[in-house]
Amino acid sequence: MLFGSILLFALVMVLFALAYIRTGWISRITPTQWIVGGGLVLPIPVLVLLTGTALVLGEQLLPHGRTPVTIEAHAARWNWTFSYPGGTTQAGDVLHMPAGQPVDILVTTEDVIHAFWVPRLGGKIDAIPGHTNTIRLEADRPGIYWGQCAEYCGIGHDIMRFRVEVHSAEDFAARFGGEAR
Repeated sequence: MLFGSILLFALVMVLFALAYIRTGWISRITPTQWIVGGGLVLPIPVLVLLTGTALVLGEQLLPHGRTPVTIEAHAARWNWTFSYPGGTTQAGDVLHMPAGQPVDILVTTEDVIHAFWVPRLGGKIDAIPGHTNTIRLEADRPGIYWGQCAEYCGIGHDIMRFRVEVHSAEDFAARFGGEAR
């Protein structure tokens, strides 16, 4: 996407330079030719390339072929509570995940709209009262990541952060149940 935008910027700059340097050449182009060429013909291949690239790269981000671990994330002013496959529930704003496995996070809330967001792991999804939304995340390796509520939810919104601790699959299975894959 970056290289595509650089190429498009360079093309616009070349056209700008030609318009500045060769005013006679530009004056021969009619307004209809500008509209058809610059407004219809030029954007079509650019949009096709950008859309195709986004679809291919987006598909590569999805985890394939493995059954995901399911973890519940429940938001309540201004904290998160996480429930794990083995029946363990933990309040305290720490989410534990296995590394190298897809994880479906079932996001719920009881009060107002919140948003579950872990920027380094991708994606953001809203927590809506009376509804369960699912987001799939996968961490490549163990480590610490940070998440937050990304929807203004009231006076305590600024403290509604959580830490994501990613463990090896074996450590996660031993601590929270389920099998290591």
